[in-house]
Amino acid sequence: MTSGPLQPPAEIIARHLADHQRTIAALGDLAGDLERIAGLMIQALAGGGRIFWLGNGGSAADSQHLASELVGRFERERPGLAAIALTTDSSALTAIGNDYGFDQVFARQVEALCRPGDLVIGISTSGNSPNILRALEKAHDLGIATAALTGRDGGHLKDLADASLIAPAANTARIQEAHLLAGHILCDLVEAHFSVAATAPGPVTAAPVSPVPFAADPAPPLPDAAGAPSPDGLESGSTPRRDCAPMTPAMA
Repeated sequence: MTSGPLQPPAEIIARHLADHQRTIAALGDLAGDLERIAGLMIQALAGGGRIFWLGNGGSAADSQHLASELVGRFERERPGLAAIALTTDSSALTAIGNDYGFDQVFARQVEALCRPGDLVIGISTSGNSPNILRALEKAHDLGIATAALTGRDGGHLKDLADASLIAPAANTARIQEAHLLAGHILCDLVEAHFSVAATAPGPVTAAPVSPVPFAADPAPPLPDAAGAPSPDGLESGSTPRRDCAPMTPAMA
């Protein structure tokens, strides 16, 4: 079996850059979707809730990355914000996967850790990862708000989430690149709200958000817990913490 001539490296590089630029430019048409998701994030955090991220493979890495931007900081100094990736606890992942099946690895954690007033964000490039779908279904059963970052046609995930962003691409790599930029924009929007709120007099309140189906009165937040990692092969604040002092230059 023979193959055609190799494409010159310069052409491969140019193709990837051109595809990336087209995808990122098209995100400008989805500003409203980003605002809706950021509104849900602010609403959860300002009400004492937490943000739970989940995904497979590259989307698992994005979940951990974006959770860390909120717990630590993105670009501004402000109190830490409660965000947890359900992709980091290998013991929970393997125990649940072994006992209940891989499609339950996130749903079981949502059932155990999440409460009304929290926000569950599922990331799936296809929008059809079974374990992400089961997790958002469980969140809805429990009265917990949901959001999604997906791609292609949005899959089934777009129909389960209260707010979603569908990356304007069909190629998995381009979708992942769009998700990372979208995630950074979301962190910036949330951080802008809480960095201003932290310096304003009076209690922290959430910014106005577009009406979406949302949970009933939030339960008191539980202690932070962590979740579990998994492969993407299937797809080929709380109010600012009162006891957390702002970082000083010497601490940074």
